Amino acid sequence: MEIIKGIEIIDLALYLKKKKILILADTHIGYEESLNKQGILMPRFQFKEIIERLEKIIKQTAKVDKIIINGDIKHEFGTISEQEWRHTLRLLDFLGKYCNEIILVKGNHDKILGPIAEKRKVKTVEEYKVGDILIVHGNKIPEEERLKGIKTIIIGHEHPAISIKEGVRAEVFKCFLKGKWKDKTLIVQPSLNLVTEGTDISKERLLSPFLKGDLGSFECFIVADEVYGFGKLKKFRQHRMY
Repeated sequence: MEIIKGIEIIDLALYLKKKKILILADTHIGYEESLNKQGILMPRFQFKEIIERLEKIIKQTAKVDKIIINGDIKHEFGTISEQEWRHTLRLLDFLGKYCNEIILVKGNHDKILGPIAEKRKVKTVEEYKVGDILIVHGNKIPEEERLKGIKTIIIGHEHPAISIKEGVRAEVFKCFLKGKWKDKTLIVQPSLNLVTEGTDISKERLLSPFLKGDLGSFECFIVADEVYGFGKLKKFRQHRMY
């Protein structure tokens, strides 16, 4: 499904069809180990499931020349855990089999990313431009100078999800959001962290400075067995959303 012309949603990723660029966000490798250190029992199944999910995503593209990870490839803020070392390197090796270049856009969890990136000779950047598209994590607003000529901004960071109710039963689904930020189209990606669905945008306060204010006019695209366009967020306002 195209979210805007030339940008296709493929499961939890975006695909820039003309440039053959695949964009992922927020894998948070090492999340289970972090929970374990806090005394929370969490089986470490996520990495295997991420790889399986990515294989299916890549097979649905015509070709991938470049893969961009839009922030928070790893989870720990101030260190690199043992799980992060092993699994992040394995993730980069896996992705490297399918593309010519990997770009890591720095997220707020990526304060100590250099040693991993250097080991695999992977480029790290604050943001990445593709024509009039800006790919930036979304935890802070770029300087005005860097926004000149930009028509579309793609962010991660928020991990959007939404709860759908049927009678007394409610289920939470990861989702993409599309709306306007100033005069630009804003696309918000869900996370590729498979341990949690993310931030329920129908109930929880949002974190990204791009998402302050009334988001009722934003469109929601839910990722389930396939991608479903669910219209504008204002239709979910049986609860206070923001």
